[in-house]
Amino acid sequence: MVYLDRIYTRSGDQGETSLGDGSRVQKTSQRITAHGAIDELNAAVGVARANADNHIAACLAEIQNTLFDLGADLCVPVTDSSSTISTGRITPAHIQALESTIDSFNNRLEPLTSFVLPGGSQTAATLHLARTICRRAEIEVLRVAESETVNQQLLIYLNRLSDLLFVLARSANNDGHDDILWIPGGTTN
Repeated sequence: MVYLDRIYTRSGDQGETSLGDGSRVQKTSQRITAHGAIDELNAAVGVARANADNHIAACLAEIQNTLFDLGADLCVPVTDSSSTISTGRITPAHIQALESTIDSFNNRLEPLTSFVLPGGSQTAATLHLARTICRRAEIEVLRVAESETVNQQLLIYLNRLSDLLFVLARSANNDGHDDILWIPGGTTN
């Protein structure tokens, strides 16, 4: 359980912060940048959740909690002794759950005949925004993985999550019937 009795600690005033294992790093480190992108993604999912119907909102609530777990996973560097840390790690079961949710929502959608422009309903637009933030967060975690060991399941989860956010956006657009389709070289009124 987390217990916060003070919000400010002054421990970061010199541009450093602590990782989950207690080590100190610069706030500009790639791991902290990636963590910030995950936090931004979670906030964007929260905005989408606030606009969504109950079915999509329930799905997004679970995603928000898992993103917090993902952030906890990312903030504890992977070592031989940290594979079973108390905060847990993102596992293939998390990815399986996303894939199952994608399939469930996607089964109701008509196949696409063009690329979809981000937009449509308010909920769909916020889900598309969350999807693009998810893609950037994945890239930030990939940058960490270029120089440090990270749980590879994080990358797979983020890749699948962007797919789910796309499918949810289509679902929020009247199961894809109100999607705004790309017209190559064209304009709309």
